[in-house]
Amino acid sequence: MARGTTNTPAPRGLKRWLLRLPIWLYRFGLGGLLGGRFVMLTHIGRKSGLPRQVVLEVVNHDAATDTYFIASGWGEKADWLRNIERTPHVLLDAGRRRFEATATRLSQAEAAEQFGLYARRHPAAIRSLARVMVGQPFTGSAEDCHRLAQFVPVVALRRR
Repeated sequence: MARGTTNTPAPRGLKRWLLRLPIWLYRFGLGGLLGGRFVMLTHIGRKSGLPRQVVLEVVNHDAATDTYFIASGWGEKADWLRNIERTPHVLLDAGRRRFEATATRLSQAEAAEQFGLYARRHPAAIRSLARVMVGQPFTGSAEDCHRLAQFVPVVALRRR
């Protein structure tokens, strides 16, 4: 069984506060400083009905369709993932752009394909992330991408 972020509790306290610091960069209009590898997702809380925000790493960006692909490093229990499954209409801040998008969860095969693209562009990053997310080594092979997709959901954020 995999061990990693998908099987550990979400961060609390100081660690959670530090992980949420990038939100303030976006709120102050400085999201572009994070480059094209991060976006801020504004979504609706499934219990509260209030807007919620999270900054996430981009697995892939399809410029032709302006679709961003995001992985849930905390697996199925990530609040943002559970929220967008309930209300898929979201607001996306990508660099200095802000636009409405629709969130769609990818199949495992589609997620594996996105992980393969990410592995080719950022081999060192995916080795580190995969080890943290699922607690297993990652070589970048198609088998590894499929194994990662079993534990780490991927969402497409398509511009509306």
